[in-house]
Amino acid sequence: MKSYDVVIIGAGAAGLMCAASAAARGRRVALLDHANKVGKKILMSGGGRCNFTNYNIEPANYLSSNPHFCKSALARFTQWDFLALVDKYNLAYHEKTLGQLFCDNKAKDILSILLTECEQHGVDIVTQCAIASIHKIEAPEYRYQLESSMGPWRCQSLVIATGGLSIPTMGATGFGYDIAKQFGLSIKPRVATLVPFTFKDELLRLAQSLAGVSLPVTVDCRQQRFAEALLFTHRGISGPAVLQISNYWHPDDAIVIDFLPGQSLEPLLRQWRDSGEKAGLTKRLSQYLPKRFIQAWFEFHAQQSALETPVAQLSNTDIERLSELLHRWRVIPTGTEGYRTAEVTRGGINTDEVSSKTFEAKKAPGLYFIGEVLDVTGWLGGFNFQWAWASGYCAAQAL
Repeated sequence: MKSYDVVIIGAGAAGLMCAASAAARGRRVALLDHANKVGKKILMSGGGRCNFTNYNIEPANYLSSNPHFCKSALARFTQWDFLALVDKYNLAYHEKTLGQLFCDNKAKDILSILLTECEQHGVDIVTQCAIASIHKIEAPEYRYQLESSMGPWRCQSLVIATGGLSIPTMGATGFGYDIAKQFGLSIKPRVATLVPFTFKDELLRLAQSLAGVSLPVTVDCRQQRFAEALLFTHRGISGPAVLQISNYWHPDDAIVIDFLPGQSLEPLLRQWRDSGEKAGLTKRLSQYLPKRFIQAWFEFHAQQSALETPVAQLSNTDIERLSELLHRWRVIPTGTEGYRTAEVTRGGINTDEVSSKTFEAKKAPGLYFIGEVLDVTGWLGGFNFQWAWASGYCAAQAL
């Protein structure tokens, strides 16, 4: 029987931060994971450079059935606190766009920092440890016992940091939700998010004809708007703007895309027409949009003749229709690519049943839930990692 003050299940971002922080407070900590390596999602995130936080962290960047839940942890362990940790190790990093911070070198630099912190404070990290069952025990110093592929464990405090359902090929499972239900906590509906959209039929053929084309857009849905890049794929559309809006999208919702953000096409076309412009639209619009996109776009919308007509000959109706097509394209995605490629899971353990200060389950003293397993989902851009750091650190202060 292995006995610890704290056992943490899940050696991802939240689990590693919690383990290091709890051990730094003098707790005897074991960090268990069923995978053969720790921190797999850290290593693959941000194209292998790990977008580990953001300069502009606010509670408004997070979705939850209880929008107030995240406020305490984000205030108690901020992006500046995590930056102090990476600065301690002289990590080289840079801002990419919109406050997003990436490693200059490799994501393993972030993982190395967390593992070094764990090692310095005596955390026992055990991989390939499958948990068979968890139950409460009545003992003077211990409240939970775990049966595992490596024998039994017991602890005073048990932390579940097993993440959501996204990217099952990286080992994601519903284990954390099962434990929550076992101890009487409810689960909010879960859905794959920060995920590309898929199309079918004519829309799919359009996307496939433009696969690889990327351009800046704004995307609107449910009173939310994001201005970043869109990428056409062989399945539909992706890119940062699409991933961001997917956080808010529900099935059958329409999204509205502006392919010329910051421009106003209608007066521009009128100006070109009134000046007697003899060139066609392809030549003039290629100053603002990829030529491949222009050709496929107008062909799809049966506006090929407008491309070939000299701009000077466009009617007011032509101009209004062309402006509408490029500034306010309304489309209903068929669906998303699902958990296979989703970066996170929206929904999860009901935060009304967890302390926002300690992350302890209200119905199960000594049982804690942190990170993505909770019903807290951040925007793309380092926000979900910051939630992992903040929730892991704050829970550790109560262990």
